[in-house]
Amino acid sequence: MNVYTTDKIRNVVLLGHGGAGKTSLVEAMAYLAGQTTRMGKVSEGNTISDFDKEEIKRSFSISTSVVPIEWEGNKINILDTPGYFDFVGEVEEAVAVADAAIIVVSGKAGIEVGTKKAWEICEKYKLPRMFFVTDMDIDNASYRQVVEDLQEMYGKKIAPFHLPIRENEQFVGYVNVIQQRAKRWKEDGTVEKCDIPDYSMSNLEICREALMEAVAETSEEFMDRYFGGEEFSDDEIRQALRVSVAEGSIVPVLMGSNILARGMYTLMVDIVKYLPSPDRRTCAGINAKTNEVYQADYDFSKPKSAYVFKTIVDPFIGKYSLIKVNSGVIKTDDLMYNYHKDVEGKIGKLYVMRGAKAEEVKELHAGDIGALAKLTTAATTDSLSTKANPIVYIRTSLSTPYTYMRYKAKNKGDEDKISQALQKMAQEDLTLKAVNDSENGQTLLYGIGEQQLEVVASKLLTKYKVDIELSRPKVAFRETLRKKADVEYKYKKQSGGHGQYGHVKMTFEPSGDLETAYTFDQIVVGGAVPKNFFPAVEKGIQEAVIKGPMAAYPVVGVKAVLYDGSYHPVDSSEMAFKVAATQAFKKGFMDANPVLLEPIASLKVIVPDKFTGDVMGDLNKRRGRVLGMNPIEGEKQEILADIPYTELYGYNTDLRSMTGGAGEFSYEFARYEQAPSDVQEKEIAARASKLDNSEE
Repeated sequence: MNVYTTDKIRNVVLLGHGGAGKTSLVEAMAYLAGQTTRMGKVSEGNTISDFDKEEIKRSFSISTSVVPIEWEGNKINILDTPGYFDFVGEVEEAVAVADAAIIVVSGKAGIEVGTKKAWEICEKYKLPRMFFVTDMDIDNASYRQVVEDLQEMYGKKIAPFHLPIRENEQFVGYVNVIQQRAKRWKEDGTVEKCDIPDYSMSNLEICREALMEAVAETSEEFMDRYFGGEEFSDDEIRQALRVSVAEGSIVPVLMGSNILARGMYTLMVDIVKYLPSPDRRTCAGINAKTNEVYQADYDFSKPKSAYVFKTIVDPFIGKYSLIKVNSGVIKTDDLMYNYHKDVEGKIGKLYVMRGAKAEEVKELHAGDIGALAKLTTAATTDSLSTKANPIVYIRTSLSTPYTYMRYKAKNKGDEDKISQALQKMAQEDLTLKAVNDSENGQTLLYGIGEQQLEVVASKLLTKYKVDIELSRPKVAFRETLRKKADVEYKYKKQSGGHGQYGHVKMTFEPSGDLETAYTFDQIVVGGAVPKNFFPAVEKGIQEAVIKGPMAAYPVVGVKAVLYDGSYHPVDSSEMAFKVAATQAFKKGFMDANPVLLEPIASLKVIVPDKFTGDVMGDLNKRRGRVLGMNPIEGEKQEILADIPYTELYGYNTDLRSMTGGAGEFSYEFARYEQAPSDVQEKEIAARASKLDNSEE
């Protein structure tokens, strides 16, 4: 592949709802640019960007892939992102290095939740954007409806650049609003001029007027001319639009058909024409030596630096670190320094990824996206620079995973292999976490949603040849007591020779501190129990609270006091007193009105206004207590509630189905509370076998 200078590069992320046509749009663009001889289809599993076995099997994107398209002396780096919300981490990584976005909307499906989320992401990252309406070859696709809906949501800044021409229910051409000219496609894919259809005239006038108004607002001079009734030249319009699109005050709407490869030519022309090259964007890090801000700004003349935005770890093709060059020009065999790991080394060969294929290049200029192979220490969100000029860039903020399931190896002995495979997968996907929950004797897999976890299980089997079983996780209950109990226990054993003798009198009562398992005190007088046996008594309590006598859960909040007992000068031993204390605890605990405590989470749910009733009703069913509601930007509500952890299982799926995917939630541990009697009884019954059997 050729080397491109910063001004000839466009880094464009494709965003939109799942199934809107992002991947097939990339296919059509690559085909039109002459990079492929035939267009792949998602349904046939032969597209450039959906190359993973899981993506082919499921017919949707799971990972972000980079597809560079060379077009008329320019290089458009397309970042094709997944549309399904479980893979939002991939989207966040791509958006962090994009300089502009194209939000893809299906003309048939119209505005969907994913469309709105894409807009919110662009707002967050201040990305210039365009809309591209696909499926225009489908008879009931309505470009006009999409434009009207977008204008209703986002106002005057929505500017349609083209209007479709239909004949005999076929998508045959388009009207260019800026030039006020019409073109129709010929059999060979080229276009020829034609007359603007009468039915398009009124729409053209409306769109043209809106565009002229937007252009007029770019300067006072233009405003005066506009009100004076003057016409702007095509060049003046384009120049004004270039400025307005780059700053986000105008959002163009284009359209086409991915299947027929129509509309891609104008899309690529407009990407180059209106979307900014990296040198028109800003980018800053911190110089780790001087602690001063380093304005990289994709300047090729500054010391070299890069940011690792994504990692690919594949058992077959190895490890690739995907980078964006933030300053300077990076060349083969350059020495690069990773400040985070304090490692300097040769980077070896430079590559450009085209889907799954790595193509070698001599150098990468500031603003370009490429890949480095076998950079063993580098991780996603690391910064690379020179040792003389160590630069650190802000790490991309990724969504926190809140959905979790328990996982077990289906075949014994696979545990180590699974652990290693998950480690590699977590390098690729930072929203995936494997956690060892030793307290409950389980291993947990955290992700954004259930679908992501299913994909992980499937990948483990196909890529790493290990099989896991996903199931409902156990929740960490606690046991405590509510009253005071006074107990006596004598442990006596005689079996020839030395016997065993330990005798304790103890009280057990609530300590008032649920953070601590137990407190131990002794008020023995007159040496009824010698001092040297006090540690053994405490050891007995210490072991007993690990697995409570009620449902084998850890015990908290107990005050244990040894006040009397007796001993035998020959038969008493530490072991005997330890056993006596353990048995006294079990008896005393069960006499002191024991209860189960369940963990409670502080839950925050963000939903559009219209769903608040459904969400609050569902929270009540889950034993949640709604604490309040705060209106937030974008006609949304933030609902705050307390909810038991046991009721959070499956919440992600239910919230999405209630809100059409528009709801989001987060939570953190709040405290323990007494479980209702029905929950307690059910839990005690379920755990009966664990009281005698420590094995899971």
